[in-house]
Amino acid sequence: MLANMAASLIQHGRIKTTVTKAKALRPFIEKVITKAKQAAAKADKKDALHLRRLAMSDVRDENAVTLLFNEKYKEFANRNGGYTRIYKLGMRVSDAAEMALIEFVKADDTGYKKTRRKSAKSKKPAAETAEAAPAADAPAQA
Repeated sequence: MLANMAASLIQHGRIKTTVTKAKALRPFIEKVITKAKQAAAKADKKDALHLRRLAMSDVRDENAVTLLFNEKYKEFANRNGGYTRIYKLGMRVSDAAEMALIEFVKADDTGYKKTRRKSAKSKKPAAETAEAAPAADAPAQA
């Protein structure tokens, strides 16, 4: 199942599946992409052929492996992992399975920045606000 899904992902760039299958596919396809990157970096043709055969044993689709090793690996040359992204789509109508879209991340995509929560130190202590309130009332009474 993972080999077929990996071949479809390589050929189409994105596939729609269940969240569980997408989470299982992510480490599988990322290891295959790493093999393609290593094969491109190797000067020795023998090592590159070995890595291609290892990928072929995982994916089992010659067209997909050829496409990955000849063209697609260039998209990931500047990335050190994180080649895929999973979007949750909601529930499937027929059986209420949670659906997801798994796709390759573009080479120039930096992702999103996580927002920082306000820390407890940035909030004013309750004692300062309690002291300020009576001081404001005193001149009004005088």
